[in-house]
Amino acid sequence: MSSCHVAILGSTGSIGTSTFEVLNGLEEQGHDVRVAALATHRSIPKLVEQVKRWKPALAVVADASLVDELRKALDGFEAMPEIAGGADAVVRVATHGEAEIIVNAMVGSSGLLPTVRALEAGKRVALANKEALVVGGRLVTDLARQPAANGIPRLMPVDSEHSALFQALGHHPDREVAQLLLTASGGPFRETPSEEFHLITPERALRHPTWTMGRKITIDSATLMNKGLEVIEAHWLFDIPVERIGVVVHPQSIVHSMVEFVDGNFLAHFSVPDMRLPIQYALTYPDRQPMVVGRRLKVEELEDLQFLPPDEERFPSIGLCREAVATGGTLPAVLNAANEAAVEAFLDGNVSFPGITHTVRQVMEMHTPLPDPDLGDLLEASGWAVNQARKVILSLARESSS
Repeated sequence: MSSCHVAILGSTGSIGTSTFEVLNGLEEQGHDVRVAALATHRSIPKLVEQVKRWKPALAVVADASLVDELRKALDGFEAMPEIAGGADAVVRVATHGEAEIIVNAMVGSSGLLPTVRALEAGKRVALANKEALVVGGRLVTDLARQPAANGIPRLMPVDSEHSALFQALGHHPDREVAQLLLTASGGPFRETPSEEFHLITPERALRHPTWTMGRKITIDSATLMNKGLEVIEAHWLFDIPVERIGVVVHPQSIVHSMVEFVDGNFLAHFSVPDMRLPIQYALTYPDRQPMVVGRRLKVEELEDLQFLPPDEERFPSIGLCREAVATGGTLPAVLNAANEAAVEAFLDGNVSFPGITHTVRQVMEMHTPLPDPDLGDLLEASGWAVNQARKVILSLARESSS
């Protein structure tokens, strides 16, 4: 049996908890499973449960103000880990000496720095944090260019769509690929008229028809921003020009992505919509292990599959993402940061649903992209975009109240 020594960033979120289900199944099958370090943003009760089950050497809470609460909650635990807090401590999880694979399940651009540091430390990264590639695609992929032992990629996609593309592409060279096709469920408002978008509440937007995810990514799925970000992610992961990456709405979420080859043949990836499958694949690659958790797809479920073009007039996020990556430089970082700020404002009731993409577009138009940015430039551009987005949101609020 193989070994699986991991550190998990974002251990208490949906991807993090699914990762533990996979690890538990692998351990039951006899694999050598070790959890070296864990990090959460601020979910202390869940982290305490994970620490007591897996006994990591290091437990981190990104919100440093909660370190004492974590320490108190673990007081008397016989396998007390080192406890730390803050962004520097999160990086320590990403570079922990006992971990071979770093599962990055963080939300948002805060996942960029740990990804960079993990790759610099020679780790393999199972990446569920698409924003790391949206913001720092060139930087991250340059660091990941050298494979790990036995030719295993240093960067393994965990997003179901990109895991599907990775599997379908195999060893086919770029010249054989006509296009990549990412599938999208279409979100909860696929058939909602755009004139009703201003009535959409956060509660409605958080009811995704297919997937159970965190709040931020669920809103991104409702605006289709998530699919636009995935176009950028696919561009960097597979080194395919963005104009050869398409999006198709597939409400059943059974086909996760497709590859069209230059000879007219397609390869499509089918599975039940369960994130534990791509997580297991990323953790155990290059070997395929027996399914440790979940259910298998039944062929009868392939009846009545639909594939529809996205309505980019009602959902302009995909176009904004294409514009950002085509321009390059710091513009993708600005798009991402403005979106994060706008989604937060929507969840807090401070901007309307259509105001999310309106804010992103406004901030992008205000920005003069810096070419060939380094990490500092990307972080500075992101901070600028958050500030500008907040100003746009405040302006929209004033307009709506006048």
